[in-house]
Amino acid sequence: MKKAVSILVLIIGLTSCTSEKKNPIEGTWRLISAETTEKDSTFSTFNSKTKMIKIINDTHFAFLNHDLKNGKDSTSALYFAGGGKYTLKDSIYTENLEFFNNRDWENNKFEFVVKVQNDTLIQKGVEKVEKLGVDRVIIEKYVREK
Repeated sequence: MKKAVSILVLIIGLTSCTSEKKNPIEGTWRLISAETTEKDSTFSTFNSKTKMIKIINDTHFAFLNHDLKNGKDSTSALYFAGGGKYTLKDSIYTENLEFFNNRDWENNKFEFVVKVQNDTLIQKGVEKVEKLGVDRVIIEKYVREK
């Protein structure tokens, strides 16, 4: 019995030493709201006629967005996607956009403050691409896909 208890204590000790803290932003997220502030104007950029997901693993992120009519309505047909590597230090999430169907956005860094509350990921930061004249603050909210 003493030997069984010793083995049990050893197993518990080993598993607790090797368990690492899970990255709370890893997973698949669906966009549920988006807001942009440019100059003195704040407005919603969320489009209920599209679906966007963001996939985050331990080293990379990707986002995919398309219209909900399978591209069959030429007035609302939409598809875009992008991704790259990211870093996360405390609540500072930095995307290094390596791939995007609008190539002028590639090779830019975007820094956000992220927070996870229950099944919601909130990211707020600046999108700035000088050559396109883009300089705005965005707030995006995502819900975890199950």
